[in-house]
Amino acid sequence: MATGERDIAPSYARAIRTVATEKEIPDIATLQARFRARKLSPLDVVEACLKQIEQVNPKLNAFITVLPEQALEQAQIAEGEMKAGKWRGPLHGIPVGIKDFYDTEGVRTTAGFEDFVNRVPKKDAAGVAKLREAGAVIVGKTNMHRLGMGTTGLESAFGPVRNPWNADYIAGGSSSGSAAAVATGMCFATLDTDAIGSCRLPAACCGVVGFKGTYGLISPKGILEGEADPGEMIRCFSHPGIMARCVEDVAIVLDVLVDRTQNDGLRYLETMRNNVELRVGVASNFEADQEVCRAFQAAVEQIRGLGYSTRNVAAPLHHPVNDTSKIETDRRSIFPMRFTTSMSLFFRRPSPPFQP
Repeated sequence: MATGERDIAPSYARAIRTVATEKEIPDIATLQARFRARKLSPLDVVEACLKQIEQVNPKLNAFITVLPEQALEQAQIAEGEMKAGKWRGPLHGIPVGIKDFYDTEGVRTTAGFEDFVNRVPKKDAAGVAKLREAGAVIVGKTNMHRLGMGTTGLESAFGPVRNPWNADYIAGGSSSGSAAAVATGMCFATLDTDAIGSCRLPAACCGVVGFKGTYGLISPKGILEGEADPGEMIRCFSHPGIMARCVEDVAIVLDVLVDRTQNDGLRYLETMRNNVELRVGVASNFEADQEVCRAFQAAVEQIRGLGYSTRNVAAPLHHPVNDTSKIETDRRSIFPMRFTTSMSLFFRRPSPPFQP
């Protein structure tokens, strides 16, 4: 492991300070306020994120494809629109990443799979198009566990993603690159997917917020468009997701991505800011090693310390159909429904060694 490989976390703070000239900017809402006050420009923010990608991505391998020229052009357009008073909303001029599951017009979409390294879509996925319409600046396509079929982020045609806090730990998966990119200031949010934790697991591993939308909330159209239909089961379980540094940022992105034909007009950021009574369930029947149990209990105590009420509940962790002991068998049985037969060769290939 190279000298300084573990010292990634402090670069997060340095990266955010390079975005602002006066102090750290930790969230999207603050960035927008500075844009409106003419204290910061989209070009400043995008250039800082691209610089952070240049410095940190070689260590973390969070991005498969980086789009500096396109991002700078989009930032200049956003800056011109703002000067002309044409504001597109809270994501206007904000750098974002796209999980390499989502099609991007003219930019390769690989899903971390060897057979897709030269796959270049002709059309943006629905979620990508909405981000563009909202004025978000796409800085690149994030690395992922090959074909979304794993939870470590170690298997990809482009190499493993490393945890930004400790290179000896996994980044989680399958949206591993997204979590590492958001955690280290390479972008402010990402568009992801989640079936059994592909967004939430890496978010937990890398210390950011992961959100899995309910069925139909965000359109999945354009995830490897033109490949074999994944089947009803995958369509029901695998939903678009979002990663960001804080819950408010997730709500901002969700308000842009939500499919309004399936929604009653609810604005998530506005609702989140209202005073509502939260009910927090605490799983009373999970099993883990002592270190994890201590961390879990500390988190519960912190929630209670913030004034929220909790209630012990038995989580359905050992359902006979969904037991985690069968996860690999289930993946193999689902795989033929999700991808074409030729891709089944993937399972016969040896996994690349992880070399931190």
